[in-house]
Amino acid sequence: MVRVLGVDACRVGWVGIVLDNGRMTAHVASGIAALVDQASADGPVAVVGIDMPIGLPDNGPRQADQLARQAVWRLRSSVFMTPTRSALGCSDHASASARNRELTGQGMSIQAYGLKPKLLEVDGWARQAAVDVVEVHPEVSFAHLAGAPLDVGKRTHDGVVRRRKLLREAGIVTDEELGTVGRGVGVDDVLDAAVVAWSAHRVAVGCAVTMPDPPEVFSDGWPAAIWS
Repeated sequence: MVRVLGVDACRVGWVGIVLDNGRMTAHVASGIAALVDQASADGPVAVVGIDMPIGLPDNGPRQADQLARQAVWRLRSSVFMTPTRSALGCSDHASASARNRELTGQGMSIQAYGLKPKLLEVDGWARQAAVDVVEVHPEVSFAHLAGAPLDVGKRTHDGVVRRRKLLREAGIVTDEELGTVGRGVGVDDVLDAAVVAWSAHRVAVGCAVTMPDPPEVFSDGWPAAIWS
């Protein structure tokens, strides 16, 4: 099994799950570059999967976001429409939302605007990373694992049990203590990072699928797609 890293944003920055020959290790860092360096200390990773949009649209919705909403069905609210690059250049939410509406016909939620620092952090880092980087959406990956969209939210008790079971059936055990790494990191963040790592492994071994296929390319040149 190749060594891969799945990454999810969390309250303290970023949480990463490394999968290496069936062994899972967790890492936390305030920055994405520091997290990948930390995760690579015991050996290079072949693919980094990140739960964050990569490839920012110019003047319309991304196909990846639209297809992901269809794929997760009842949990479609978990997929936000990626803001345009121009809107993310605005200095406040009101002007960013107005700019996005001007370009796409839709405003921007305060939640999406709140992700601006992490969106731009990943956007800058991914282009110079010395490793393959792909975008993954956890709910799309869990739907792939289950063979159908999940119908329970990830922060509910039943949602956590269901996701842990799916990961366990895929050989990824997530119900062990993470020590100091687990402090300040939500259970849902760990589960999301773990399933992102599952998709990153599929990318590494050549059996992943993309939405859309082929990826969509905007003026920034990045092949925008969600992998699972």
